[in-house]
Amino acid sequence: MDEATGIMGKDITEEVIPLDKKTIVVLEGDQTGQELLEESLRILDPEVIGFEIELKKFDLSLENRRNTKNEVVYEAARAMKEAGYGIKAATITPEAKGDVGSPNAILRKEIDGKVIIRTGRRIPGVRPVAGAFAPISVIRMAVGDAYGAKEWREGEGIDEISWRTESIDRKTCRAVAEYAFRHAKRTHAKVFGGPKYTVSPIYEGMLKEEMDAASQRYPEVPYEPQLIDATYALLLNNTGDSLVIPALNRDGDCLSDMVLQLFGSIAGSESILMSFDEDFNPKVVMAEAPHGTAPTLFGKNLANPMAMILAGASLLSHLNTEEASLASRAVYEATIETVKEGHRTADLGGSATTTEFTSEVIQKVQTKLEVWKSMQM
Repeated sequence: MDEATGIMGKDITEEVIPLDKKTIVVLEGDQTGQELLEESLRILDPEVIGFEIELKKFDLSLENRRNTKNEVVYEAARAMKEAGYGIKAATITPEAKGDVGSPNAILRKEIDGKVIIRTGRRIPGVRPVAGAFAPISVIRMAVGDAYGAKEWREGEGIDEISWRTESIDRKTCRAVAEYAFRHAKRTHAKVFGGPKYTVSPIYEGMLKEEMDAASQRYPEVPYEPQLIDATYALLLNNTGDSLVIPALNRDGDCLSDMVLQLFGSIAGSESILMSFDEDFNPKVVMAEAPHGTAPTLFGKNLANPMAMILAGASLLSHLNTEEASLASRAVYEATIETVKEGHRTADLGGSATTTEFTSEVIQKVQTKLEVWKSMQM
């Protein structure tokens, strides 16, 4: 990883998915989410990246999820388990009880997703908040905790009481801790933060126990555990260390939103959901943008495609081939350079349209790959 940008390179410390797996499952979505997915797929075209990828598409729009009673979501999950890779557009989650609910919850459960990784990084020309310069990665528990908890109420009127039961499991805690330390080792970062184990030594203490154990397995990785409230406060005074923060599901949800905004925009980060084999090596990798469907921008060609483009670049980095690794690097570099040169969408203070931004990235990717190919001995 480039420590200045938090850009992922090929992970040589992990055993990744086999060489013959070059099918990417495409999970189509709603509104602007679908439009931005299509921009990302423009960059995955063989004319751009220089090699063929089979795209297997599933329509996860709200309309089709309702029509199929969510069966299309289960089909997409089965396809991802077989292929090993997926890229997902933002989708609408209806609020009404009895509706189809969130496809993300189904996908995480069906592929046995354990962690969600989001990395805040500098965006050229965008002023960071509170001096955040070095990359900060949040390694969030993807299942359990407050999400999916059982809830009920007892009593009436002013005496009514609300109850909730939450759970986490050691295998997921171990996956979060193990991946956090591997990621920190690879990116020369410090593992920082953690749960509120002093208040909840049994429940939240399980993640802390796994963090401490992982620290023993990776003594070369700097380790500074902090309570979650102290983590928030200290991030505002971070002086430049690259950080990796393991977190419970709900803590990580809130923390990752804050971390991305510390860098001035959520546009500069992809979101990665991973499941693992028994040795905690990646088994299924699903990439998406951290933002939603942005209905106010739908059909206007104004939304920023940067996060979805970076999602595609991250997915390429996991394909375990030299050509895919080079293409991933080219997409990452081209995207950052496009912003640095002033080709920005309105949210970053520019005037470029969605398609104009993508076209500029495509031109740069093709140039880089042609130059690199010509320089090979």
